[in-house]
Amino acid sequence: MLDGLRRHPTLVFIALGILLAVLPFLTGATLGNSWVRVLDFVLLYIILALGLNIVVGYAGLLDLGYVAFYALGAYLYAWLASPHFGIHLPFWAVLPLGAALAGLFGVLLGAPTLRLRGDYLAIVTLGFGEIIRIFMNNLDHPVNVTNGPQGINQIDPVSLGGFAFAGRHEVLGMTITGPYFYYYLFLAFTLASIFIAMRLQHSRIGRAWAAIREDEVAAAAMGINTRNVKLLAFAMGAAFGGLAGGLFASFQGFISPESFNLWESILILCMIVLGGMGHIPGVILGAILLTVLPEALRYIGDWQRAALGHVVVDPNDLRMLVFGLALVLMMIYRPAGMIPSRQRKREFAAEDGVAEQEQASLYDTKA
Repeated sequence: MLDGLRRHPTLVFIALGILLAVLPFLTGATLGNSWVRVLDFVLLYIILALGLNIVVGYAGLLDLGYVAFYALGAYLYAWLASPHFGIHLPFWAVLPLGAALAGLFGVLLGAPTLRLRGDYLAIVTLGFGEIIRIFMNNLDHPVNVTNGPQGINQIDPVSLGGFAFAGRHEVLGMTITGPYFYYYLFLAFTLASIFIAMRLQHSRIGRAWAAIREDEVAAAAMGINTRNVKLLAFAMGAAFGGLAGGLFASFQGFISPESFNLWESILILCMIVLGGMGHIPGVILGAILLTVLPEALRYIGDWQRAALGHVVVDPNDLRMLVFGLALVLMMIYRPAGMIPSRQRKREFAAEDGVAEQEQASLYDTKA
């Protein structure tokens, strides 16, 4: 079957395009309109996961504060497209500014952490993410910049040529609501993000990131400017986060610091690890699973009421239990991810081989 798909890639792309085009209508007809909003968030998380994958998967830099760039993009959109400051710029002008601001802060974060790796880098980036959230939570006095924990509401929805994406419109005799239109907008940005990520991976910069990930000392010895390349990874990944933040603010119409807590960073990182670090199809699959699965598990409470008459296990507790169990099983049985790249497969196979050789030599020594 796979060989047949490889022989006819054009047909595969056509079928995939048709599926993506009708997916929100199929979802709305079978599962309800609320699941169309879930599809919108799936696309947002794919953009976020692709951005973090540049930092973690391509360059091998562990970043636990990625949600800070998501927050910066969202708040900049809210400042420039809401009654908060009385500014109402169009979304096509605000989104690039949000990506640029997040990219700038990515450089500011990366500059003092160039010599850090592993756990030390994770701690510093985690602190950066929490600092941004706390700032957003407290910058409501003496000048009200963020409106504090109450957040900013009445954010302008996306509008193109007088067409409001958040409104209801009649199309071919059907009444279509905002989540459907946002789906196609998010899909366009997601496809563009995938294209950029693919081009980066196979470029000279992508190969430099891979060299740094494997051995930074050897990469520097080969003439790679590790400082600039690492800063570029932080900036590019942060720009993806800023873009997704602006889209999120326009879609929700309301943002607050609680939307950008540490759990969001951990969730996005888990998407990469679960799907396959450094591999775009795996990252996309991880984002889909970890966005859809928690929503699907919400129905467990209704199933318990229907079968037993009352709720035995709280759905929220069960969601976290299933989530944690899935990660543990993945680390045991598929440590390279659900769809790992060929290089990751070879690396883990080589590590297993080395471990077996060391174990065998140890037994020989004991004998």
